Amino acid sequence: MSEYHIPVLLEESIDGLSLRPNGTYVDVTYGGGGHSRLILERLEGGKLVAFDQDQDALQNLIDDERLIFVAHNFKYIKNFLRYHGFDKVDGILADLGVSSHDFDQPDRGFSFRFDGDLDMRMNQSAEKDAVKVVNEYEVSVLGRIFREFGEVQNWRNLAQTIEQARSNQKIVTISQFLKVIERCVPARVEKKYLAQVFQALRIEVNNEMDALEAFLESSLDLLNPGGRLVVISYHSLEDRMVKNFMRSGRVDGKSEQDFFGHYHLPFEVITRKVLVPGEEEIARNPRARSARLRIAERTEHGRA
Repeated sequence: MSEYHIPVLLEESIDGLSLRPNGTYVDVTYGGGGHSRLILERLEGGKLVAFDQDQDALQNLIDDERLIFVAHNFKYIKNFLRYHGFDKVDGILADLGVSSHDFDQPDRGFSFRFDGDLDMRMNQSAEKDAVKVVNEYEVSVLGRIFREFGEVQNWRNLAQTIEQARSNQKIVTISQFLKVIERCVPARVEKKYLAQVFQALRIEVNNEMDALEAFLESSLDLLNPGGRLVVISYHSLEDRMVKNFMRSGRVDGKSEQDFFGHYHLPFEVITRKVLVPGEEEIARNPRARSARLRIAERTEHGRA
Protein backbone atom coordinates (compact mmCIF):
# COMPACT_ATOMS: atom_id res chain seq x y z
CA MET A 1 0.00 0.00 0.00
CA SER A 2 1.44 3.38 -0.98
CA GLU A 3 1.89 6.14 1.58
CA TYR A 4 -1.05 8.56 1.68
CA HIS A 5 1.19 11.60 1.45
CA ILE A 6 4.97 11.99 1.57
CA PRO A 7 5.78 15.09 3.67
CA VAL A 8 8.15 17.55 2.00
CA LEU A 9 11.01 19.22 3.90
CA LEU A 10 9.76 17.47 7.04
CA GLU A 11 12.65 17.99 9.45
CA GLU A 12 13.44 21.48 8.15
CA SER A 13 9.87 22.72 8.57
CA ILE A 14 9.39 21.28 12.06
CA ASP A 15 12.78 22.61 13.15
CA GLY A 16 11.64 25.95 11.75
CA LEU A 17 8.76 26.06 14.22
CA SER A 18 11.30 26.22 17.08
CA LEU A 19 8.90 24.14 19.17
CA ARG A 20 8.31 24.80 22.84
CA PRO A 21 7.29 21.52 24.57
CA ASN A 22 4.28 23.15 26.25
CA GLY A 23 3.31 25.41 23.36
CA THR A 24 0.24 25.53 21.15
CA TYR A 25 0.74 24.88 17.44
CA VAL A 26 -1.33 24.67 14.28
CA ASP A 27 -0.87 22.46 11.21
CA VAL A 28 -3.28 23.96 8.68
CA THR A 29 -2.67 21.26 6.02
CA TYR A 30 -2.93 17.96 7.89
CA GLY A 31 -3.10 15.57 4.89
CA GLY A 32 -1.50 12.28 5.89
CA GLY A 33 -0.47 13.63 9.28
CA GLY A 34 3.27 13.48 8.63
CA HIS A 35 4.11 16.97 9.86
CA SER A 36 1.59 16.73 12.71
CA ARG A 37 3.04 13.42 13.91
CA LEU A 38 6.52 14.89 14.24
CA ILE A 39 5.18 17.97 16.03
CA LEU A 40 3.38 15.76 18.56
CA GLU A 41 6.54 13.72 19.12
CA ARG A 42 8.34 16.89 20.17
CA LEU A 43 5.58 18.27 22.38
CA GLU A 44 5.08 17.38 26.03
CA GLY A 45 2.13 19.19 27.56
CA GLY A 46 1.39 21.25 24.46
CA LYS A 47 -1.52 21.21 22.03
CA LEU A 48 -1.79 20.83 18.27
CA VAL A 49 -4.76 22.02 16.20
CA ALA A 50 -4.88 20.55 12.68
CA PHE A 51 -6.97 21.69 9.72
CA ASP A 52 -7.90 19.90 6.49
CA GLN A 53 -10.96 20.44 4.30
CA ASP A 54 -10.38 17.17 2.42
CA GLN A 55 -12.56 14.46 3.93
CA ASP A 56 -10.00 11.82 2.90
CA ALA A 57 -7.68 13.19 5.58
CA LEU A 58 -10.01 11.83 8.27
CA GLN A 59 -8.70 8.32 7.62
CA ASN A 60 -5.28 9.45 8.87
CA LEU A 61 -6.21 10.94 12.24
CA ILE A 62 -3.64 10.36 14.97
CA ASP A 63 -5.08 9.01 18.22
CA ASP A 64 -3.68 11.60 20.59
CA GLU A 65 -5.60 13.66 23.13
CA ARG A 66 -3.34 16.63 22.43
CA LEU A 67 -4.64 16.81 18.83
CA ILE A 68 -7.74 18.78 17.85
CA PHE A 69 -8.81 18.20 14.23
CA VAL A 70 -10.86 20.80 12.31
CA ALA A 71 -12.42 19.62 9.02
CA HIS A 72 -12.48 23.03 7.37
CA ASN A 73 -10.46 25.31 5.08
CA PHE A 74 -7.53 27.03 6.79
CA LYS A 75 -8.86 30.43 5.79
CA TYR A 76 -11.20 30.06 8.78
CA ILE A 77 -8.28 29.49 11.16
CA LYS A 78 -9.06 32.43 13.43
CA ASN A 79 -12.73 31.55 13.92
CA PHE A 80 -12.07 27.90 14.73
CA LEU A 81 -9.13 28.57 17.03
CA ARG A 82 -11.29 30.99 19.00
CA TYR A 83 -14.09 28.40 19.05
CA HIS A 84 -11.70 25.90 20.64
CA GLY A 85 -10.49 28.46 23.17
CA PHE A 86 -7.20 29.59 21.61
CA ASP A 87 -6.64 33.34 21.18
CA LYS A 88 -2.92 33.01 20.51
CA VAL A 89 -0.59 30.24 19.34
CA ASP A 90 3.16 29.67 19.25
CA GLY A 91 3.56 28.44 15.70
CA ILE A 92 1.69 27.79 12.46
CA LEU A 93 2.71 25.41 9.69
CA ALA A 94 1.28 25.33 6.15
CA ASP A 95 2.27 22.81 3.46
CA LEU A 96 0.42 24.28 0.50
CA GLY A 97 -0.76 22.67 -2.72
CA VAL A 98 -2.32 19.24 -3.25
CA SER A 99 -1.41 16.07 -1.38
CA SER A 100 0.30 13.27 -3.28
CA HIS A 101 -2.71 11.12 -2.37
CA ASP A 102 -5.11 13.41 -4.25
CA PHE A 103 -2.82 13.56 -7.29
CA ASP A 104 -2.89 9.75 -7.42
CA GLN A 105 -6.70 9.44 -7.24
CA PRO A 106 -8.19 9.43 -10.78
CA ASP A 107 -11.67 10.35 -9.54
CA ARG A 108 -10.39 13.58 -7.94
CA GLY A 109 -9.39 15.04 -11.32
CA PHE A 110 -6.17 16.74 -10.20
CA SER A 111 -3.84 14.97 -12.62
CA PHE A 112 -3.73 14.73 -16.41
CA ARG A 113 -2.14 11.26 -16.00
CA PHE A 114 -5.57 9.66 -15.51
CA ASP A 115 -9.03 9.87 -16.99
CA GLY A 116 -11.96 10.83 -14.79
CA ASP A 117 -14.29 13.72 -14.14
CA LEU A 118 -12.91 17.25 -14.30
CA ASP A 119 -13.34 17.80 -10.58
CA MET A 120 -10.31 19.27 -8.76
CA ARG A 121 -12.21 20.12 -5.55
CA MET A 122 -10.16 19.87 -2.37
CA ASN A 123 -13.42 20.13 -0.44
CA GLN A 124 -15.58 17.47 -2.06
CA SER A 125 -18.78 19.08 -0.84
CA ALA A 126 -18.04 22.41 -2.58
CA GLU A 127 -20.36 23.40 -5.44
CA LYS A 128 -17.77 24.69 -7.91
CA ASP A 129 -15.68 22.15 -9.77
CA ALA A 130 -13.50 22.29 -12.89
CA VAL A 131 -16.45 21.26 -15.11
CA LYS A 132 -18.21 24.47 -14.09
CA VAL A 133 -15.12 26.61 -14.71
CA VAL A 134 -14.36 25.11 -18.11
CA ASN A 135 -17.95 25.16 -19.39
CA GLU A 136 -19.52 28.23 -17.82
CA TYR A 137 -16.86 30.91 -17.38
CA GLU A 138 -16.73 33.71 -19.92
CA VAL A 139 -13.83 33.32 -22.31
CA SER A 140 -12.14 36.50 -21.05
CA VAL A 141 -12.26 35.25 -17.45
CA LEU A 142 -11.05 31.82 -18.49
CA GLY A 143 -8.12 33.40 -20.30
CA ARG A 144 -7.23 35.50 -17.27
CA ILE A 145 -7.18 32.38 -15.08
CA PHE A 146 -4.75 30.60 -17.41
CA ARG A 147 -2.57 33.71 -17.64
CA GLU A 148 -2.48 34.62 -13.95
CA PHE A 149 -2.73 31.27 -12.19
CA GLY A 150 -0.90 29.08 -14.70
CA GLU A 151 1.37 31.58 -16.45
CA VAL A 152 0.30 29.95 -19.72
CA GLN A 153 1.82 31.85 -22.65
CA ASN A 154 -0.88 31.13 -25.25
CA TRP A 155 -3.68 31.73 -22.76
CA ARG A 156 -5.90 33.61 -25.20
CA ASN A 157 -5.78 30.88 -27.83
CA LEU A 158 -6.36 28.22 -25.17
CA ALA A 159 -9.46 29.96 -23.79
CA GLN A 160 -10.90 30.51 -27.26
CA THR A 161 -10.30 26.87 -28.21
CA ILE A 162 -12.20 25.73 -25.11
CA GLU A 163 -15.04 28.16 -25.79
CA GLN A 164 -15.45 26.87 -29.34
CA ALA A 165 -15.44 23.21 -28.28
CA ARG A 166 -17.90 23.60 -25.39
CA SER A 167 -20.46 25.23 -27.70
CA ASN A 168 -20.78 21.86 -29.41
CA GLN A 169 -20.47 19.52 -26.43
CA LYS A 170 -20.07 19.95 -22.68
CA ILE A 171 -16.58 19.06 -21.48
CA VAL A 172 -16.87 16.83 -18.41
CA THR A 173 -13.90 14.44 -18.38
CA ILE A 174 -10.14 14.80 -18.39
CA SER A 175 -9.82 12.85 -21.64
CA GLN A 176 -12.35 15.16 -23.32
CA PHE A 177 -10.51 18.21 -22.06
CA LEU A 178 -7.12 16.94 -23.23
CA LYS A 179 -8.55 16.18 -26.67
CA VAL A 180 -10.04 19.68 -26.91
CA ILE A 181 -6.80 21.48 -26.06
CA GLU A 182 -4.30 19.15 -27.78
CA ARG A 183 -3.60 21.59 -30.63
CA CYS A 184 -2.67 24.28 -28.08
CA VAL A 185 -0.10 22.09 -26.32
CA PRO A 186 3.55 22.65 -27.40
CA ALA A 187 5.01 19.20 -28.10
CA ARG A 188 8.44 20.01 -26.67
CA VAL A 189 7.06 20.96 -23.23
CA GLU A 190 3.83 18.97 -23.13
CA LYS A 191 3.96 17.87 -19.48
CA LYS A 192 5.02 21.28 -18.20
CA TYR A 193 2.28 22.99 -20.20
CA LEU A 194 -0.44 20.62 -18.99
CA ALA A 195 0.78 21.03 -15.42
CA GLN A 196 0.38 24.82 -15.77
CA VAL A 197 -3.12 24.48 -17.23
CA PHE A 198 -4.29 22.05 -14.53
CA GLN A 199 -2.71 24.21 -11.83
CA ALA A 200 -4.62 27.25 -13.07
CA LEU A 201 -7.94 25.40 -13.01
CA ARG A 202 -7.26 23.91 -9.58
CA ILE A 203 -6.39 27.29 -8.08
CA GLU A 204 -9.62 28.79 -9.43
CA VAL A 205 -11.81 25.88 -8.35
CA ASN A 206 -10.52 26.06 -4.79
CA ASN A 207 -10.08 29.85 -4.52
CA GLU A 208 -6.57 29.07 -3.34
CA MET A 209 -5.06 32.54 -3.57
CA ASP A 210 -7.93 34.15 -1.65
CA ALA A 211 -7.72 31.43 0.99
CA LEU A 212 -3.96 31.88 1.31
CA GLU A 213 -4.31 35.65 1.71
CA ALA A 214 -6.99 35.23 4.40
CA PHE A 215 -4.85 32.67 6.23
CA LEU A 216 -1.73 34.84 6.18
CA GLU A 217 -3.64 37.90 7.41
CA SER A 218 -5.08 35.86 10.28
CA SER A 219 -1.64 34.65 11.34
CA LEU A 220 -0.71 38.21 12.29
CA ASP A 221 -3.34 38.29 15.01
CA LEU A 222 -2.87 34.69 16.14
CA LEU A 223 0.88 34.35 16.66
CA ASN A 224 2.43 35.20 19.99
CA PRO A 225 5.60 37.33 19.88
CA GLY A 226 8.37 34.89 19.09
CA GLY A 227 5.93 32.52 17.42
CA ARG A 228 6.91 31.08 14.06
CA LEU A 229 5.11 31.05 10.71
CA VAL A 230 6.39 28.21 8.49
CA VAL A 231 5.13 27.87 4.91
CA ILE A 232 6.01 25.40 2.15
CA SER A 233 4.87 26.59 -1.28
CA TYR A 234 5.01 24.94 -4.71
CA HIS A 235 4.51 27.62 -7.34
CA SER A 236 5.63 31.17 -7.89
CA LEU A 237 2.27 32.81 -7.09
CA GLU A 238 2.14 31.24 -3.63
CA ASP A 239 5.80 31.82 -2.94
CA ARG A 240 5.64 35.48 -3.96
CA MET A 241 2.66 36.12 -1.68
CA VAL A 242 4.32 34.35 1.26
CA LYS A 243 7.63 36.16 0.72
CA ASN A 244 5.91 39.56 0.51
CA PHE A 245 3.87 38.88 3.63
CA MET A 246 6.80 37.75 5.74
CA ARG A 247 8.86 40.76 4.70
CA SER A 248 6.20 43.44 5.14
CA GLY A 249 3.11 42.02 6.84
CA ARG A 250 1.14 42.53 3.62
CA VAL A 251 0.65 40.18 0.67
CA ASP A 252 1.37 42.99 -1.77
CA GLY A 253 4.73 43.60 -0.12
CA LYS A 254 4.10 47.28 0.63
CA SER A 255 5.37 48.09 4.11
CA GLU A 256 3.25 50.60 6.02
CA GLN A 257 4.63 53.54 8.01
CA ASP A 258 3.31 55.11 11.17
CA PHE A 259 2.71 58.86 11.64
CA PHE A 260 6.43 59.43 12.22
CA GLY A 261 7.52 57.51 9.13
CA HIS A 262 8.74 54.47 11.04
CA TYR A 263 8.30 50.93 9.74
CA HIS A 264 7.07 48.47 12.36
CA LEU A 265 7.51 45.13 10.63
CA PRO A 266 5.46 42.36 12.24
CA PHE A 267 7.89 39.57 11.27
CA GLU A 268 11.57 38.87 11.34
CA VAL A 269 12.42 36.71 8.34
CA ILE A 270 14.44 33.69 9.48
CA THR A 271 15.06 32.26 6.01
CA ARG A 272 16.91 35.09 4.29
CA LYS A 273 17.46 32.59 1.52
CA VAL A 274 14.58 30.27 0.68
CA LEU A 275 15.14 26.62 1.68
CA VAL A 276 14.73 23.94 -0.99
CA PRO A 277 14.91 20.13 -0.92
CA GLY A 278 18.15 18.35 -1.67
CA GLU A 279 18.65 15.95 -4.56
CA GLU A 280 18.13 12.89 -2.34
CA GLU A 281 14.70 14.08 -1.23
CA ILE A 282 13.72 14.98 -4.79
CA ALA A 283 14.78 11.49 -5.94
CA ARG A 284 12.54 9.93 -3.26
CA ASN A 285 9.68 12.33 -3.86
CA PRO A 286 9.54 14.14 -7.25
CA ARG A 287 6.77 16.43 -5.91
CA ALA A 288 9.43 18.04 -3.72
CA ARG A 289 11.24 19.48 -6.74
CA SER A 290 9.22 22.72 -6.74
CA ALA A 291 8.96 23.10 -2.94
CA ARG A 292 10.09 26.32 -1.28
CA LEU A 293 10.25 26.72 2.51
CA ARG A 294 10.06 30.13 4.21
CA ILE A 295 10.12 30.84 7.94
CA ALA A 296 9.37 34.04 9.85
CA GLU A 297 9.13 34.93 13.53
CA ARG A 298 6.47 37.22 14.98
CA THR A 299 7.96 40.37 16.49
CA GLU A 300 6.65 42.49 19.32
CA HIS A 301 5.27 45.00 16.83
CA GLY A 302 1.62 45.03 15.87
CA ARG A 303 0.32 46.25 12.56
CA ALA A 304 1.94 49.47 11.41
